[in-house]
Amino acid sequence: MTDTWATFGADLHIDPTGSTGLRAGLMDALREAVRTGRLAPGTRLPSSRTLAADLGIARNTVADAYAELVAEGWLTARQGSGTRVARRAEPRPPAAAAPRTRPPRRTPAYSLKPGTPDLATFPRAEWLKAARRALSAAPYEAFGYGDPRGRIELRTVLAEYLARARGVYADPDRIVVCAGFVHGLMLLGKVLRGRRVREVAVESYGLDIHTRLLTEAGLRIPCLPLDGYGTRTGELHTLRNAGAVLLTPAHQFPTGVPLHPDRRAAAVDWARSTGGLILEDDYDGEFRYDRQPVGALQGLDPEHVVYLGTASKSLAPGLRLGWMVAPHALAAEVAGAKGVSDWAPSALDQLTLAEFMASGAYDRHVRSMRLRYRNRRDQLVAALAERAPHIRVSGIAAGLHAVLELPEGTEAEVIRAAAWQGLAVEGLAFYRHPDADLEREALVIGYGTPTDSAWTGTLEALLRVLA
Repeated sequence: MTDTWATFGADLHIDPTGSTGLRAGLMDALREAVRTGRLAPGTRLPSSRTLAADLGIARNTVADAYAELVAEGWLTARQGSGTRVARRAEPRPPAAAAPRTRPPRRTPAYSLKPGTPDLATFPRAEWLKAARRALSAAPYEAFGYGDPRGRIELRTVLAEYLARARGVYADPDRIVVCAGFVHGLMLLGKVLRGRRVREVAVESYGLDIHTRLLTEAGLRIPCLPLDGYGTRTGELHTLRNAGAVLLTPAHQFPTGVPLHPDRRAAAVDWARSTGGLILEDDYDGEFRYDRQPVGALQGLDPEHVVYLGTASKSLAPGLRLGWMVAPHALAAEVAGAKGVSDWAPSALDQLTLAEFMASGAYDRHVRSMRLRYRNRRDQLVAALAERAPHIRVSGIAAGLHAVLELPEGTEAEVIRAAAWQGLAVEGLAFYRHPDADLEREALVIGYGTPTDSAWTGTLEALLRVLA
């Protein structure tokens, strides 16, 4: 007959009819449980009385087994603390010979990679205040699964803010809250594919993660040429199978060129005549310096433009808070594709952002950061003019990055030289569509990325590379 002891989560099988006897069988089972890790160091064992009752054996048998295992060092016993698994050092397996590899690369001391704001400036105190107010006022149902479109409190505040600050025609029913731009684009790719769209046109330069998401959704991504007036949207009519186009009209990423008004009109004309959709990525439209604000393209035709924005540049990407403003029918399809089980920002984060914006703290933070980033941009331009006058800077009227034009054939060399200086940078080639005809050599400098304390050293490292 076999008894099983499962008193504290470990199954120890003891055969009382075996030749080893009950005490020896119990000791073997305990040693095996400790050796295999089923009984972790420090685990408290049942008292001898409790274990004896569980196993239906004499208490003295358990007490003798415990005493011998204590003597062997498997267990410890202390008055008032009971019997525990000893904290014994496990033997280390013999070290395998290290594979012959290249030495690891040094972690860069500085970074000017674009796409990230100064994370040290996140408004912690104001955000905490907003979170407390939001949590205190949150209705019970806010902690349920909720509406796939997002919390109505946030959608209502966003509709007012986007209309005022970006010229977006919005109402709460048109808005779907998502976990950043990438999440929104994933949802749109799913919906477009369901609508039998086969191609989404993209710009000659852009983020490869966006084009990859579209191709993973089963969509082809022909590219449109780009020049000093922005993307040549007039050529959309030559793409017979394109059902949508992805644009960054306020501040093209990464070249920094705003889309010319005539080309904005051409994109809208194409969408109206073909029934296509414009996917507008307004990734840093709130940061402009030397020009009047360029309103969102969506304001020209809300029924053919899907506006996408996030808090990633204005606050922090780690919040995973984004939104899209879509035509009514499309908003319903996106909400359906999202469903209640899809990943999305927490209700509390949505309520906190709604409170943060409604209180005016968001506007104050954006104004403060606009001034901070403008000062950095001015310092960058002045330093380059003084110490590297052969470098032409472009794309600096807005946003958080600048394009530094390089002599032909030098982009890769400059990136390697920057790495030797402990500086991480990216070249324009990193963002080039494989089918793009236009080739330029340049660095894309994210001057919003460093903290204030690191900015001076980061700028100096860049100047040593370029001077």
